[in-house]
Amino acid sequence: MSIYLDYNASTPLDSRILETMIETYRDFYGNTESRTHDYGLNASKKTEEARGKVASLLGVKKEEIIFTSGATESNNIAILGLKNYGEKIGKKHIITTAIEHKAVLEPCQRLEIAGFEVEYVNPAANGRIEVSEVLQRVRNDTLLVSVMHINNETGIIQPVDIIGKALWEKEVLFHVDAAQSCGKLVDEIKTMKYNMLSLTAHKMYGPQGVGALVTRIRDYQRLPLEPIMFGGGHERGLRSGTVPTALVCGLGKACEIAEKEYKETEKKYIDTREKILKLIKQKNINYLINGAEKYCAPNTLNISFPGLDSEALMIQTKQWCSISNGSACNTRSYDFSYVLKAMGVPEDIMQSAVRISWGKEKIDEEILLQFMSKIKEISVK
Repeated sequence: MSIYLDYNASTPLDSRILETMIETYRDFYGNTESRTHDYGLNASKKTEEARGKVASLLGVKKEEIIFTSGATESNNIAILGLKNYGEKIGKKHIITTAIEHKAVLEPCQRLEIAGFEVEYVNPAANGRIEVSEVLQRVRNDTLLVSVMHINNETGIIQPVDIIGKALWEKEVLFHVDAAQSCGKLVDEIKTMKYNMLSLTAHKMYGPQGVGALVTRIRDYQRLPLEPIMFGGGHERGLRSGTVPTALVCGLGKACEIAEKEYKETEKKYIDTREKILKLIKQKNINYLINGAEKYCAPNTLNISFPGLDSEALMIQTKQWCSISNGSACNTRSYDFSYVLKAMGVPEDIMQSAVRISWGKEKIDEEILLQFMSKIKEISVK
């Protein structure tokens, strides 16, 4: 049995969350929009309770939470949902980064086809976006700035708190993809300035297939978003479709647990990180960490083993550890990581790069040691 070390792709489902979902599937199966009987009303009540738990974790109002199928859909709504508004007011300039998830990059590319201008900011060699590189690009016709919180490949925490504060006084909308940070950087998210924020349950021990878009209300006004899918006007008109009550309750439970346990969980992340690096050093394995460690989330390492091919490494060590070489959305492509490319990482270092990401569970040190031994064995051949 191998150790699962691909938590940035998806986490296991917490047993407490599973129990919540089973109870909901069993006892609250009514349609939340069926308001003529108790089955629908009770399902609606459970959904609103979950909405409150999500809002509590983020420090926002319940009515600012829009349930979606995950961060990909949330990102699409946040970007494509502004198309008509941008055209109407003559603001067709967007700023984002070259290291965003494809769920941000591809909607931006769609807007480019529609006549919008999109600027893509490259990170510094440390994997972090420079605040000035974003702010100096803001123009009178800038509609939106979209910057992720934690990069899914490198784990580098981006300065969205500083960017958000600077943009708050400008008439520029700010969107944050918080898929990797929600439930981890709890205190920072609660104090951040932003207009929209995307999150997903399956990066924080919740179920796959559910997430949320936070749409902040400012000066009593809602954002000028339009839906990208139609058929019923659910979720304040932004996301049509029957609300999946059990999935939503799973997300709510995940947020409730994260709010209570995030400090304890962070300590476990740090302990595991130290353990992994200690074993690598003990085995005298040559390695390089891609991205500055001081900016890195405590549960992620993007690490290169010079001289080794990452694909070969993953195949030869999969009986001990399940790792990846980047975003799960790119696993069918054997091209180098576009994130590492944007950072200016040399080709030979990119070729040997893998992503190791972990959770709060205790790692079997014996299996981890076997994994490191195999890396050492391969590296000396």
